[in-house]
Amino acid sequence: MIRRRTFLAGLGAGLVAAPAVVRAQGSSVIRMGSLKLIHSIAPHFYAQFTPAGVTVEVIPFESPTECKNAVVTKSVDFGTFGIAAGTLGAAAGEPLVIVASTCNRGMAIIAKKDAGIATIQDLKGKRVALWPGSTQEVFALERMRMEGMSVKDITPVRISFSEMHIALARGDIDAYVGAEPAPGVSLSTGVGSLVEYPYGTEMGALNMVFGAHRDTIAERPDVVRTMLDIHRKGTDFAANNREAMIAMAVQKLGQKREALEISAPNVELKWKLGPTEIGQARIYADRMLALKQIKRLPDFSTFIDTRFVDAMRDA
Repeated sequence: MIRRRTFLAGLGAGLVAAPAVVRAQGSSVIRMGSLKLIHSIAPHFYAQFTPAGVTVEVIPFESPTECKNAVVTKSVDFGTFGIAAGTLGAAAGEPLVIVASTCNRGMAIIAKKDAGIATIQDLKGKRVALWPGSTQEVFALERMRMEGMSVKDITPVRISFSEMHIALARGDIDAYVGAEPAPGVSLSTGVGSLVEYPYGTEMGALNMVFGAHRDTIAERPDVVRTMLDIHRKGTDFAANNREAMIAMAVQKLGQKREALEISAPNVELKWKLGPTEIGQARIYADRMLALKQIKRLPDFSTFIDTRFVDAMRDA
């Protein structure tokens, strides 16, 4: 693996004009953006399923927006990020195409233990960490709306996913809407208590998706097919081998096993993308529009392309 900052600093703006796949020593090198979260763990299994002559370099990102932007600027060839980041980009007219799923679930609303916060209603007047523009934010705001609340009923605090547990432990916040493995860390250490897994909305448990630049889809469909076949195999392997998934997350994320053992059941790795997910994505975009997070809806005729996963599923 190469580090994201070193990678981007070294290549700079020249990446925008780079080809979708670079050639190194006679091999095809595919650059894959991945978040430092357990529900973005599948790329770390890709090496087991790459065909001869192909190398996948996994480049870690801290936030979904960073990874999405790397896809848009062609700093990476493919990337995994939340549906929120993808919708924000597509609604702004960015050349982004979602071609597969990555993960459902993987989020939780966690409160400081013994803080008297057991329900969404109990968040009123509390300091709640939210990552702006994230999938978790939209789910949390939708759950608040369903309870007759809005963001005005809480004090939102901007904190990245990886810092949420630490902020909760320090007492900087009363609760957070986080991404695994942070909830698993808070629960396993006794620092936090579960308020809820926010999946009781019309958006279901939709979370992370797999995207590419529109040029890659149009100009290099063979690369897309190769990459998605690797993604399918890596995802299915990790999904069906929880011990391997946890071991990889311990190695790559540096988290303790006991935390990841709590996180893993809250992670649904997947690659299939079909009518159910598209319907949920449309509802999701409607919610973002209502919240004024986007000015217009994405063009779903170009935003989501299921041709490749349809072909794999049918085969």
